[in-house]
Amino acid sequence: MEKNWYKIICSLIAFGYLIIVPSYGQHENEITADLDGVTHKIKIKQKFTYTNHSQTGLKTLYFNDWNHSYSSKKTALAKRFGEEFKKSLHLAKEKNRGYTNVSSIVDNEYVGIDWERTAAIDIIKVKLPEVLKPGESKELFFTYTVDLPNSRYTDYGHGYQGGYYLKDWYLSPAIFDKEWKIYSNKNLNDLQTDVVNTKINFTFPSELYFASNYNAESVTNFSAGQYVSLTSENRKNCQILLTREKRFTKHVLGSLTITTDIETSKYDEISQGISIDKVARFIEKNLGPYTHNNLLVSEVDYNKNPLFGINQLPSFIRPYREQFQFEMKFLKTALNSFVKETLFLDERKERWVNDAIVYYLMIKYVEEYYPGQKWAGKLSKLWGFRSYTLAQMDFNEQYYLLQMASVRRNDHQALSTPNDSLTRWNHKIANRYKAGLGMAYLGEYIGYDKVDNSIIEFYNTNKLKQNIKAISFVNLLRSKTNKDINWFFDEYVSLRNNIDFKIKKVSKTPDTISFTIKNNTGSNVPISLFGLKKDSVVSKYWFSDIDTSRTYTIPNNKETRLVLNYDKKIPEVNQRNNWKSVNGFLSSNKKLQFRFFKDTENPYYNQIFYVPEFKFNVNTGVQFGMSLNNRPFILQPFSFNIKPRYSFKEESIVGSIGFTKLHFFNEGKLNSFSYSLGASTSFFDENSRFSTITPSINFIWRPENFISNRRQFLFFRMRNVFRQIDANIIDQIDTQPDFSVFNVRYGDVNNNILNFNSWVVDGQVSSNFSKVSFEWEHRTLFDNNRQLNLRLFAGKFISNNSGSDFFSFALDRPTDYLFDLNYLDRSQNVSGLASQQFILAEGGFKSIFDDRFGNDWILTGNLSFNIWQWIELYGDIGAIKDKEEDARFLYDYGVRLNLVTDFFELYFPIYSNNGYEIAQPNYGERIRFVVTLSPRTLTRLFTRKWF
Repeated sequence: MEKNWYKIICSLIAFGYLIIVPSYGQHENEITADLDGVTHKIKIKQKFTYTNHSQTGLKTLYFNDWNHSYSSKKTALAKRFGEEFKKSLHLAKEKNRGYTNVSSIVDNEYVGIDWERTAAIDIIKVKLPEVLKPGESKELFFTYTVDLPNSRYTDYGHGYQGGYYLKDWYLSPAIFDKEWKIYSNKNLNDLQTDVVNTKINFTFPSELYFASNYNAESVTNFSAGQYVSLTSENRKNCQILLTREKRFTKHVLGSLTITTDIETSKYDEISQGISIDKVARFIEKNLGPYTHNNLLVSEVDYNKNPLFGINQLPSFIRPYREQFQFEMKFLKTALNSFVKETLFLDERKERWVNDAIVYYLMIKYVEEYYPGQKWAGKLSKLWGFRSYTLAQMDFNEQYYLLQMASVRRNDHQALSTPNDSLTRWNHKIANRYKAGLGMAYLGEYIGYDKVDNSIIEFYNTNKLKQNIKAISFVNLLRSKTNKDINWFFDEYVSLRNNIDFKIKKVSKTPDTISFTIKNNTGSNVPISLFGLKKDSVVSKYWFSDIDTSRTYTIPNNKETRLVLNYDKKIPEVNQRNNWKSVNGFLSSNKKLQFRFFKDTENPYYNQIFYVPEFKFNVNTGVQFGMSLNNRPFILQPFSFNIKPRYSFKEESIVGSIGFTKLHFFNEGKLNSFSYSLGASTSFFDENSRFSTITPSINFIWRPENFISNRRQFLFFRMRNVFRQIDANIIDQIDTQPDFSVFNVRYGDVNNNILNFNSWVVDGQVSSNFSKVSFEWEHRTLFDNNRQLNLRLFAGKFISNNSGSDFFSFALDRPTDYLFDLNYLDRSQNVSGLASQQFILAEGGFKSIFDDRFGNDWILTGNLSFNIWQWIELYGDIGAIKDKEEDARFLYDYGVRLNLVTDFFELYFPIYSNNGYEIAQPNYGERIRFVVTLSPRTLTRLFTRKWF
């Protein structure tokens, strides 16, 4: 009873507040919210006064209800999770989902207002009884219950730190700017909502500690819990964190209060306070004073957008001093919150402006306070590592390195790309870093003072204004310089073109030096040239408008080298061609540099990396060797890999060698093509060696929507196989030892964890046979959490004169005459555990049949579906035919333990044409397994969600 009376009093206070305080034409929002700590539900009564600021009469209003985006497996949030190979939300139990139950929406005369959910589900459409004219206001009263989701999905909801993380938790107005900006929640932290004056009366459980970004009166305890009154002006949305332990501290810096729980180890509170004051002064100096009274800088916000890189190593090997580590964490989180709370651009469409400001200031902070800081920190002084290029990298060089990771894969996207169209890597890392680097590049070109003044003026002119456009920032920068900087917006921001200049044809006289600069990519941007005498810079020039190539002449200041982009301020895709010696050809030759394992690129050396290699299979036993390659941490257009290994079982050298050249395309759906030459040698039986030589060409297409996991490929190769067969098994080999096969393959793969679909057509032509095959595979995760896996394989010989089953289709365990499959044992009479290895190829049967081959045609289907989590039932059915014989019909079924699809699986046959296999002797020998031991293959399991 006391609690009910208390809520009535809070409501009367809330409505009285609206009568006393004038609106001044701003939206007004009054909320009374009661959080139940048992049910994790918030009962909300909300009075919203909507003022039409537009020049258009409005008949319909839209409100964001992002809490409801957790309610269904069909929402944009759930689909986004699927695109990133996360099925946690799809598999969530109903009790862990969030939803919003709207009881009623009425006007100030208590007349019901029609409303409905849009197709997006997390957007509410409110239909007004009459047109709301420009300048007029409309009062709406919402009564609803917010059932919070479990925080395991996005940190939002109940369970965070044993309490609650509330963000975008109540209904907020969508933005109308000539048209409605209606954006669904996609876990991108970019809610678009109007600026509002808000008052919230909030009650919550007594055992929790409270923190918020809004101004809060002191928390009051009463018998049923705790109460706090929150107020704000000209803000968008209220964040509330409730934790079991007191995590947040307040730092009062003049008129600004900073509420933070940024974590650090071995850094005392007094030192933290000094660092917070230092960072706050830097932000105020480079942006301006914060317009609100309270700035929330939380660990949860940092974790959503951390400092990626070496600083994410475990704390016991953390390479940085505690002060630097804390200040960078705090700076990044504070800058993001500061800009987000006061600079209201459309983050879904034009986030690059916010990123440019934030990351430019982060670069500036390190240059100002920690100019000698290395990215590797204390590790840069370790013996054996300190000579590495990675160890010598400055901290700010990480932005170029990590941004270039997507560029070298041709996965990079323009800065102007909408937020929800970016790949995970580009959204989290690459585009943010490119934006900051771009501002530093511009500062180097027109002067840092002009860039600094533009940022300050733009911020102070536009803070708290609604519907700011990126073009305002563009025009302001243009007004600060007489130089032409259209290239920055027309190319650097708007296109995904790469930057790459090359210096060549250097000649000199006693008074001058002449040289040619070639533009390798066509990006018409300025490039810097440095003249070096030994290691000292003696001259610097800027050159622009180089569409293809241009020749220049400069005074001879006794330079010994000319270097483009020496200070690495320009994010070029290739820095290896940036320098030339003035003293002739021989002095320009790069020296070899050997490095253990990996390193970052050093443009002044030809780098070779050596990595020990251990491998094992039954035929060769333990193999030990070395991989010699030119592959640094980020991909290169040309690469080679030489892998000699010693087989202890065969007492002989095995291994491989490969050369690959990549070509990328920035426009159109054709993403890349590559041509390769590879060779390998190993053993397929005792004292029996096989060798292959394979030239190949590969084309890859991807959709213009980079988030899509769909890929198409066209692959050509000529596989040349040479075999040396031991005399003891020569009578078991019924084909010529040497042969060549021309292979062409076209495929279309859409790799999605909710709906996987692929099909591949394969054609092979050899002197003894020609054949074609088709493989289709589909996986669907249904709403009831059942997964269905379907596969179809069909193959037909066009001609077959081999007189052997070596090239035949197989129900199970193909002969792998092209040596593509990663068998543990390739011998003719494989036995033991290795014979139970299963690789999904050709027929795909799990049971083992005595007569498994067909030299005419094959048609099989494979099916499986889960009955509980990763336990599935499988079944195979099909027919296979030899020439001049009747087709054979076969089937099998059993249990599949699908622990990690395609990486670790177990198959337990139950019944097949062989009878009840589970009742037959030596059943353990019939169990099949899938296991992946290749580190490169396993890496794809963890990186596929990023690109």
